[in-house]
Amino acid sequence: MNIKNKNITRLVFGGLLAAIVTVSTMVIQIPTPTKGYVNLGDCFVIIAGWLLGGWGGALAAGIGSGLADLFAGYATYAPATFVIKALMAAAAAGTFRLITKKNSSWSFGARIIAAVTAELIMIVGYAVFEAFLYGSAGTALVGVPANAVQGLAGIIFSVTVHETVIKRIPAAKSLNAAD
Repeated sequence: MNIKNKNITRLVFGGLLAAIVTVSTMVIQIPTPTKGYVNLGDCFVIIAGWLLGGWGGALAAGIGSGLADLFAGYATYAPATFVIKALMAAAAAGTFRLITKKNSSWSFGARIIAAVTAELIMIVGYAVFEAFLYGSAGTALVGVPANAVQGLAGIIFSVTVHETVIKRIPAAKSLNAAD
C-alpha cells in the first residue's frame, strides 16, 4: 500500500473509529450513582490507539467520546472526557509499542497491559476531574468503583474484539500503528 493510500485509510479509520466510539458509548448506558454511566466506548478508545497510534488514536477517541458526552447531555464532562479518552488511546498505543518492541512475540499480553494502563488513566482522570467539579475528593471517590467496572469491561472487550475481529480485517492489519 503506497503512502497516499495508507494516509487515506488512516483518515477513514479515524473517522470510523470516532463514530464507533460515539455510538458504542451511547448505545449501552448503565447509570451510576455519580450521575455518569458505564458504557462500551472504552473498548474502541483502546482499539483506536492500537490501530491509529498515539496521535491518530487520541484524536479519534477524544472526538468520539467528547461527542458522546455532548449528545447524551453531559456537556460539562465533554472537555475532560476529550482529554482523558485521548490520553487513554495514546497510552494504549505507547504501552503496547514499548512492550512489543522488546518482545514482539508477546502481543496478547502486551494488549492486556496496555488496556489496563489506559483504564487506570480513565479512573484517575475522572476522579481528579470530579474532585475539581464537585469541590470534594470524597465525592469524586464515589465514582471510582463504577469507573473501575467500566474499565474492566473496556479491558476485556478491547482485547477480545481485537483478537477475534480486528485482526481479521485486512485494512486494519495494514494500519496497526501500535504493532
